[in-house]
Order: sequence, then C-alpha cells, then structure tokens
Amino acid sequence: SSESDEEEEEWEPQSKMAKRPRLPKKNEAKPKKVGASRSVVARKMVKTAAIKEEMDVSLPIAPVKDTRMQLLKPKKEDADTKAKTLNQKLKVPVKMELNSFQGMTSERDEKPSTSVPVVRNQVRHEKSEKDFAFDEPPFKKIKSTTCPEGKPAKNLGGSKVKEEFEMNWDIVQALSEITNVEPWVCANLIHLFQEENTIPFIVRYRKELINNLEADALREVQQMLDELRTVAKKAHAMIQKLKKEGKLSGCLSTALLNCRTLEELDHVSAPYKTGSKGTKAQRAKQLGLEPAALSLLQNPVELNLFSYIRPNTKGLLTIQEVEAGVQHILADIFAKDKDTLDFIRKLCQQRYICIQSALAKVSSKSGNEKDIDKFQLYHEFSCNIKNIQHHQILAINRGENLKILTVKVNIPDGVKNEFCWWCVNERWKPKQFLKPELMRILRNSVEDAYKRLIYPLLCREFRSKLTSDAEKESVMMFGRNLRQLLLTSPVRGRTLMGVDPGYKHGCKLAIISPTSQILHTDVVYLHSGQGFREAEKIKKLLLQYNCSTVVIGNGTACRETEAYFADLIMKKYFAPLDVVYCIVSEAGASIYSVSPEAAKEMPDLDPNLRSAVSIARRVQDPLAELVKIEPKHIGVGMYQ
Repeated sequence: SSESDEEEEEWEPQSKMAKRPRLPKKNEAKPKKVGASRSVVARKMVKTAAIKEEMDVSLPIAPVKDTRMQLLKPKKEDADTKAKTLNQKLKVPVKMELNSFQGMTSERDEKPSTSVPVVRNQVRHEKSEKDFAFDEPPFKKIKSTTCPEGKPAKNLGGSKVKEEFEMNWDIVQALSEITNVEPWVCANLIHLFQEENTIPFIVRYRKELINNLEADALREVQQMLDELRTVAKKAHAMIQKLKKEGKLSGCLSTALLNCRTLEELDHVSAPYKTGSKGTKAQRAKQLGLEPAALSLLQNPVELNLFSYIRPNTKGLLTIQEVEAGVQHILADIFAKDKDTLDFIRKLCQQRYICIQSALAKVSSKSGNEKDIDKFQLYHEFSCNIKNIQHHQILAINRGENLKILTVKVNIPDGVKNEFCWWCVNERWKPKQFLKPELMRILRNSVEDAYKRLIYPLLCREFRSKLTSDAEKESVMMFGRNLRQLLLTSPVRGRTLMGVDPGYKHGCKLAIISPTSQILHTDVVYLHSGQGFREAEKIKKLLLQYNCSTVVIGNGTACRETEAYFADLIMKKYFAPLDVVYCIVSEAGASIYSVSPEAAKEMPDLDPNLRSAVSIARRVQDPLAELVKIEPKHIGVGMYQ
C-alpha cells in the first residue's frame, strides 16, 4: 500500500495539470486507501480552491483598471460599463478579445508582462497593469518627436569647413560618406565640436542642427572626425620630413594628400622611411674611437689622438672632431654608470630642487583667452618638489599639454659643480697622470654628460614620480568621496517627484513609486510667467499619486525652482498633503540620459525626462542609481 501511495503522489499532480478544466470531477473519483492518501486529497482540494480563487479574482480587476482611464465619468455610468465589460468578457470568444486588445494597446505600445502565467481571461488585465505611467503621453515627447522645435538649420557656419591641415579631399564629404550622415549635418557637427559643445548638450539642445540624430550616431561621427584629422596631421608631418630630406616629388606629395586612412598613409610612405641614425656615441664608436676613450681613462700615457685622424673620413678629419667623438663616448659611459647616477640622485635629495611653470610664449600670442585665464595661478609658479600639492602637479601637466605653460625642473648649479668635481677627482679619476689637453677632454665629457644626458633624465624621473603620485592620490581621493556618496542613506517607501529644473525648456517632472516604477512624466514651465497655472497641475499630480516629497536637481534654475516650491509649501497650497522638498546633485544626470544604458532602461522616454527620473531615483536609492553613471561624470574627484 505504501508503494501505491508514492505512485499516487507522483502521478496525481501531472494528471491534474493536464486536465485542468475537469478539476471538480477529479475529486469525486479519488480512491481512499489509507490515512496518508486522505491528506494528499485534502492538499489537492486546497490547491484547487486556490486556483479557482485566482481565476475568479482576475475577472473583476480588468474592468476596474480599464475604467481608471475614464475617472472623470459619473459613477452611474461607471457601474454600467463595469457590467457591460464583464458580460462582454464572458460572451466574446478569446480570439476576438485578443484582437480588440491589440487595437487598444496600439496607442500605448506596451508589451504584456511575462512574470505571471498568462491565463485566458488575464491577458488583457496584465497588459494594462504592466506600467502605471502615462495616462496620456508626455507633452514634451510629442513636441520633440513629431515636430521638433525649429526647422533643420542647414548652414551653421557655411558649407566649407576650414581645417588646420588641408588635404585633397573635403573633410565634410569624407565624413558624410563614411558615416552615412547628410553633408549639412556633418558640417554643422564639425562647427559644434569646434566650439567645444559636448554630445549630451548637442543631442538635447541643438536637435534642429543635427536633424534629430541619436547620441550613438554623434559619437561615431566624432570618432571618425578625429581619425580623419589624425591622418591629415600625419600626412603633413611626413611631407615636411621628406621635404627636408630632399626626397619629395610632386606625385608623392599628391599621393600623400589623397590618403584617407592611416593604412594608406603607411603604405605610401613606407619606402621613404629612414632607419634611426643612432646616438652621438654610437656614431663615434662606428668610427673606431672607443679604444681611444677607454685608453684615456685607463692608460692615458700611451694615448695619441693624432693617430686617429683620417683625412678622407667624415668625423675624423681634424683633431677637434676626434676629441668630440671621444668626448661623446665618455659622456655615454658616465651617464650609464650606476654609481654615478646613485651619487647624483643622493645629492639631489639633500638640495632644494624646485619645479617652475611659466606662461608659454606661443600661447600668449595665439592661445584661447579663456584657457589661459584658467591657469592664471601657474603663470609664474615655483615650488619645492617635496612640498608641491598633488592637484598642482595635475594642473601644471594639463597646462603643459595644452601648450599654455612651459614647465622645468630647476636643479641648482651647486649640484652640477659638486657632481663634476666628484666625477673627475674620485669616480673617474684616471689611473695615471693626465696631460692638460686630455684633462680638458675629461672635464668637458663630464659636463656634457650632465647637461645633455643626466639632467634631462633627472627631470623626467622627478616629473614622472610626481605625476604618478598625484594620480594615485587623486584616485584615492575619488574613491573616498565616491564611497561617501554611494553610501548616502536611501529614502525608502515614499512616492517621489523628481524635478529637473530649467528655464527655456521648462522643468521636467517625473513621479516614481516606492519601488522606482515611473508613474508619470511631464513638463511644466514655472519660470516664464505661467507659474500659477502650472501650480494647479503640480497639485493635481501630487494628490493623484499621493506624493509628498519633491526632489529638485541642483542645476540651472535650481534656486528659482526651490523658491517656487518653498513658497507654495509655506502657503499650505498642497493641503491636505504635507509636502517636503530636498535638493540633490544632478552631476552626470544629463550625460546618463543620452547613454545607451538609459535608452535600454527607458526606451519610450525623451532624454530630458530621463534625467528627471534619474534625479528622483538618486534620493530613493543612491547606490542603485549612481552605479549606472560613468565614474568620471559624478564629479567628486580632484580632477576628472
């Protein structure tokens, strides 16, 4: 009997699942063998009841949700429509019901939720319940998609674009062909990028100039533009180099100016590339002067430099050239010697070494005034490398990269004098007595090694160490600040209204549920003389969604928007709701709003409204929202 019980337990649910409509009959025809099987029957009866309940409950819900869209109708009509929809639902075949449903949802463009099993009568109910937002589409979205503000402006700054490096092809045409974007849009984009407009700004506020292109398309255009400019720059550099070497011909110049890719450029220029000439020491060694240099240090008595003169060989024509060659070899030996470098480094640690920056002569003539003013602190700047701050190093490096500042490490002359004395009298002291002319060569070699090889090496070492330390510290600081920001306490369990303030384009509103669902989005114009009329709209929304917390982004028009809400709250305008507001950083919200992640998450929303949603969610759960934004756009580091 125990075996038959087990069989029954395994087999019964399957038959039940297969023949769901005949549930009641199944209960009657159940064998009653032992006590154990009775408990199985009991459990199954409970399950059946539960399923029945589920199916019953689903019927009245659908009409209730349907009638939410017609809340303004009188109650009597409401009751009638309820009854009608119920009757229709029971009479009309499933096929018809699905068709009528598709007609209804074509306006809404929503997909049914797949999280709950779809039962025949539940399909309609599930689809309308999936998203609580948009009883009507947001005003802003209609405006931007169907009739964007302003007609496309075909000529922003003339169709011809003046480039730094002119080629045989037009950059606008080339860009248009590669990216499949209209030429007038490409020309406008080049002008916009030249004026240092960012992609988020162009996508949001210059739609008419770019024919409503997506952010991704703009990124592609920008990338291709940079590549074409790199090709042009390299082609011109190659032409200059070949001109100096006297290898440039008319047809080669034309071929180089016709190149559109780096591969083409490499192919055309490959035959004309020359190998490295090598260092001065290497060239002197090739002339056979290495034995003379070693002899000067180890056995100077037997050294006769005149024996190295060769009248027909360039570099050995005179005694001066021979001496210079020996000097270069010695300098190379000194500069690569470990003990010598250790001594000079130790010496530098004990002395005052400062880093200095000054305004570059070139930039003061031709530079951008705005950029030059940014670096005003560093136009005449000097600081000990032991005391300089990390942010100062990063600022100096930026100024140098922009060719606005010239930077040098100043090592005092005392270091050089002490180093030269130590080299001649201790480290590289000759084994035997030196003749005065050979002593002069040795001293000159030490000075040449310091000036030409060791000093630049020290400068590079100091600069790279300071830069790497500053970068590490800035990353550490970024981490500390970001940690604080991400661990801000969340505001849970409230319906929030996010406000992205603005003047011309209005304040963007987004109402989100306690579970971060978007309930409603809208645009209100609070700062164009319509404030009182819009207050009605805001009050209606707050009451409709029982929302008592307003979150304002801290961007443009933030203070005016704050004053507006504070004034209404003080007058108890939103009664019976006790409304409070807070201000939150909107750093990165606009950049996130046009990112691929945001497009995936909120595909039907205008980028302006996405930023309002992001602002509201930052208060509700800062960690979950801020991780979506690229770290450099959150704005909490020393320098981004």
